[in-house]
Amino acid sequence: MPLRNKIRSRPRPADSSPQSRSTTPATDSPWGPARIALTAFFAVDGFLFAAWVVRIPDVRSQISATHSALGLALLCLSAGAVLTMPVVGRLCVRYGSRPVTVGSLALLSLAVPLPAHAHSVLSLGGVLLLFGAGYGGANVAMNSAAVDLVAQLRRPVMPSFHAGYSLGGLLGAGLGGLLADRLTTTWALALGGLLGLAVTAGAGVVLLRSPAAGVAPGATPARPVEGAADGPPEGTAGRPARGHARLLVLMLGLTALCTAYGEGAVADWATLHLTDDVHAGAGTAAAGYAAYAFAMTSGRVGGTWLSIRLGQTRLMLCGGLAAAVGMLVAAAAPAVPVAIGGFVLVGLGLANLFPLAIARAGATGGPQGVALASTLGYGGMLVGPVVIGFLADAAGLPLALTTVALTATAAALLPLAVGRR
Repeated sequence: MPLRNKIRSRPRPADSSPQSRSTTPATDSPWGPARIALTAFFAVDGFLFAAWVVRIPDVRSQISATHSALGLALLCLSAGAVLTMPVVGRLCVRYGSRPVTVGSLALLSLAVPLPAHAHSVLSLGGVLLLFGAGYGGANVAMNSAAVDLVAQLRRPVMPSFHAGYSLGGLLGAGLGGLLADRLTTTWALALGGLLGLAVTAGAGVVLLRSPAAGVAPGATPARPVEGAADGPPEGTAGRPARGHARLLVLMLGLTALCTAYGEGAVADWATLHLTDDVHAGAGTAAAGYAAYAFAMTSGRVGGTWLSIRLGQTRLMLCGGLAAAVGMLVAAAAPAVPVAIGGFVLVGLGLANLFPLAIARAGATGGPQGVALASTLGYGGMLVGPVVIGFLADAAGLPLALTTVALTATAAALLPLAVGRR
């Protein structure tokens, strides 16, 4: 009997239950297959978007559009994204973010070649709606999957995923510039779409077969331990109260909106500003966007380290103010090198604003928090092309681009209000 009692009273190992195993962070292999595959998705997303961006001047000439007409067509891309994002958020909750990521990237890859076949503003707007649906869906699904992995790793690694996006943008812009005089728009975008489908198929198999980064039913989600001082405040149950959480997500979404306004402005109008106002050649203009993409990639590669050392709120403040200064320099630059230098500063400044805002929104509200913040964020891309297009026709593109400095300043200050709540 004493021996039996001793056996019965022997404590169970701390990690013997499925629940405890599910909450153990996978810190032994921070670059596991799921993280590598998800980073590849971010990279191909950036590559495909950049492949389109560097061909915007060619497409504008193809359809003979004014600045304002092109702005209306570009509005359709953002409208497709914004309309799709809330739906994708619900799909991620129901079916999981990983299958939705694969499907969205496949749709984006199929839509990329279509703008080359548009011959009017109306037809371009139609294909950009489909492009935007794939792009917006991919961004919500990928960021939701990334939030899960960030919680599992318990480190603020969200900037590393967005570094993959920026690296893809850098490669897409660089190749686009090199091949601008050698490949037609039709062939360039078609090859980009085929590459996107190939990466989606390969990385999709890895992502779907990797163990899901989640917790068992009833388990407490793991919270990041690095840089946690800047995270949202918690309620008595370890999570923000519902109303408070929605307010925090809303404010973070406004931060993302201001940031996306700047990112969209550079993506849609930087090459045109360099060619039309600073008189750069097509290859040089593409190189200017590539320099911006390289700066953003560099900033995001160091984003995890900076967010740990400086804190997320301070990093976002410094980044927003740097982007504001850089945009003023780029808009008023009298020479190509100065303008490109301004865009480089914009890239460094904006680098970590959007990923940190989305990560904090996801930690607060889950996939639907990501969807809400992303929808508001890409609202900046919805408003930006139209505002800048009409301002460019009325007062010139350089003056229109200075609005980016205002939104970057707002993006710098909003996290301060979030940090105090």
